[in-house]
Amino acid sequence: MLFGYARISTSSQNFNLQVDALLKAGVPEKNIYKDISSGAKANRKSLDLLISKLREDDTVVVWKMDRIARSVSHMLKLVDEFKNKEVAFKSIREPFIDTTSAHGKFIFTLFSAVAQLERDIIIERTLAGQESARRRGAKIGRKRGLSKEAQKKAILAESYYRDENKQLSITEIMKLLDIKSKPTLYKYLAHQGRRNCLVCKKLFWDKEQPLDEAYCEKHIKNL
Repeated sequence: MLFGYARISTSSQNFNLQVDALLKAGVPEKNIYKDISSGAKANRKSLDLLISKLREDDTVVVWKMDRIARSVSHMLKLVDEFKNKEVAFKSIREPFIDTTSAHGKFIFTLFSAVAQLERDIIIERTLAGQESARRRGAKIGRKRGLSKEAQKKAILAESYYRDENKQLSITEIMKLLDIKSKPTLYKYLAHQGRRNCLVCKKLFWDKEQPLDEAYCEKHIKNL
């Protein structure tokens, strides 16, 4: 079965162009899901509803890839989710994006490689920075409690969590990094220095302060 997804950024815009293209591509009008949301926002109720309706051998069609994905990472997460459900994905304006074709699958393999390269660069830069700081005598984080693989996930979790451009949700970060539970994700973030001020509960980052007794810059001055 064909499903379509359309998105506009503000209510002053309209869906006509996208809907007309989806109808021409054979998507039944009743199967077209719409959201009014800026590209950066993670909350898209109709997209979530669409994904919940998908079954094996269905196909999701969009007018352009940027209507459904906020970033390359988000796009890969969606395609991976579609793949797990055995659902195909097509873009009308970008015919090379078509997971039903060998060429389309190859393109997404390249995208996956780029996303993995990005993750590797984040880890490499962070570890190099930490090593440089250690050579200068700085104490970096807490080593005990996380395996090497978990430490890599912790670095990526912090990067995704703090990236204002991607604005990934907690659920999206967990799926990207294959983290099974929220407590585990927050454990990784705490390892990277995520803290809440004991007084005002403000979120800040400081690896040196203990997790259960941390103070933001304002309140630590008052101690």
